[in-house]
Amino acid sequence: QHSMQIYSSACGMAAVWQQVLAVDDFEEDPRAQGARGHRRSVSRGSYQLQAQMNRAVYDERPPGSLVPTSVAEASRAMAGDTTLSENYAFAGMHHIFDQHVDSAVPRLQFANDDKHLLACCSLDGTLSIMTLSPPPASVKVTLKGHGGPVTDFAWSLSNDIIVSTSLDGTLRIWNTEDGRCIREVRDPESSELLCCTFQPMNNNLTVVGNSKHHLQVVNISTGKKVKGGSSKLTGRVLSLSFDAPGRILWAGDDRGSIFSFLFDMATGKLTKAKRLVVNEGSSICSISARSWISREARDPSLLVNACVNKLLLYRVVDNEGTLQLKRSFPIQHGSQLVHSIFCPLMSFRQGACVVTGSEDACVYFFDVERNTKAIVNKLQGHGGPVLDVSFNCDESLLASADSTGMVIIWRREQK
Repeated sequence: QHSMQIYSSACGMAAVWQQVLAVDDFEEDPRAQGARGHRRSVSRGSYQLQAQMNRAVYDERPPGSLVPTSVAEASRAMAGDTTLSENYAFAGMHHIFDQHVDSAVPRLQFANDDKHLLACCSLDGTLSIMTLSPPPASVKVTLKGHGGPVTDFAWSLSNDIIVSTSLDGTLRIWNTEDGRCIREVRDPESSELLCCTFQPMNNNLTVVGNSKHHLQVVNISTGKKVKGGSSKLTGRVLSLSFDAPGRILWAGDDRGSIFSFLFDMATGKLTKAKRLVVNEGSSICSISARSWISREARDPSLLVNACVNKLLLYRVVDNEGTLQLKRSFPIQHGSQLVHSIFCPLMSFRQGACVVTGSEDACVYFFDVERNTKAIVNKLQGHGGPVLDVSFNCDESLLASADSTGMVIIWRREQK
């Protein structure tokens, strides 16, 4: 789903719309598949232009009217005609999963475009796939095979495969229906694997980060490393995120640096582009990229947890993934691997929300456009630091996981 797909509307803006629609063509532009020099020449797909066009569309409309994107319309249909605070009034606990109790659950994630299927990984060496419907909620399948704590995992686009990384030095590929391990890929350096992510436009390719500071692109169909698909950071690779088109990859390490890489679609080659030192020696635990949050937050953005007792929101300012700090929000975060997310629905009202875990055992909702009193909601119920949070596709449920192994499913308050 390309969050820049903008559809024409009958409000005397045909010229602007034609210009905007040209952005869609960039997705298939063959020049985008070429070398780094060619990539720069395709200015139609540039981040600056995306933001500029978003503004052109926005600024020429009557005040208070909506930007008519397909995403915003879908959001309106799902969220109903409610204020931002009402949208994020999560209250009741829908279900609590405790199958991993006594071992931390570092990551959890709802399946893509799914309301009721989610998975989590645990330091007990296993992963769980859980289903919330039909009730009662239950563990559908347990993925067993890793010989050490599982550090990260990712769903494939069609949800039929999960890849996972572990301190045992292996990447495993699982069938999500029956829990079979399809393939095991050993780290060539026998080092601990700490994070992984799918290439969004080519799910044959997975990027893996290890404890010896290396990034590696792996072809999961063959289990082989991609030539030219490796690079080195300044520290242990803890977090990864692609932009939506899969052309820029950001990677964070435990020395406080975020690197951006240009990803060559045709070959899987990585080219190091930019480096930002967020805070020397602070672990970059979580990175999430988003093309467009809402009509107020129109620039491509990166959400970062960095052990600095703040949640950081960066603006992506160019085609090479250069970052500029936009806002920060106070949370308790000094040492644990805490993660955060953008809310999946683009807000069609004022404001846009992000959600984060915290070491004070709470889940926080922040409105990124509100200058004062940015906390929209705070959920309490965990018995330890909240390490990860995940929304289902229509935002009716939020899942959160903590350092004691507890997974809580929160339901949206029904008005």
